[in-house]
Amino acid sequence: MYKSFIKRIADFLASFIALLLFSPVIIVLIIFLMFANDGKPFFFQKRPGKNGKIFTIIKFKTMNDKKDKNGELLPAAQRVTKVGEFVRNTSLDELLQLVNVLKGDMSIVGPRPLLTDYLPLYNKEQARRHLVKPGITGWAQVNGRNVLSYEEKFVFDVWYVDHLSLSTDLKILFKTVQKVFKRDDIYDDELEDVFEQWKGNT
Repeated sequence: MYKSFIKRIADFLASFIALLLFSPVIIVLIIFLMFANDGKPFFFQKRPGKNGKIFTIIKFKTMNDKKDKNGELLPAAQRVTKVGEFVRNTSLDELLQLVNVLKGDMSIVGPRPLLTDYLPLYNKEQARRHLVKPGITGWAQVNGRNVLSYEEKFVFDVWYVDHLSLSTDLKILFKTVQKVFKRDDIYDDELEDVFEQWKGNT
């Protein structure tokens, strides 16, 4: 009942209320990021959702598009703006994903939606992470985030699929709040160098 019905209702209500409550913060961030990113406050990217269905994720844009003399984008670390760094460190870049939750593309809690480039690289067990909707926060994020290898993250993701319940989701939400306030292991999925490292090991 929770997995098939109640979770979606809870996601819709929670995201709707959260967007209303945080609307002043969202408006202020949009204004600041428009100045920091040459009028581009939003970051859009295709990500795989439940059953691998592709959707467009929306986040605050924390990096500019500056390029080197050859027309190539500068390394990600050099493109993070001061406003963007603040937004990342406070996890405010995740706020707009509440829109994805409202639409039904994502859930509040679930495996993080990763790059579509990963899809051909999952083994059969790892691919099971797509049996549920991706989430803003998940079991892997509260158990190490960036200190985990991708293989370890996938193990946590699959564990969540097999143990999805109200009590599990509440536990993850509680741990997420703790980590945000402690600013532990800030998650950064716009940087793709970690993907290249994992790709090279598969």
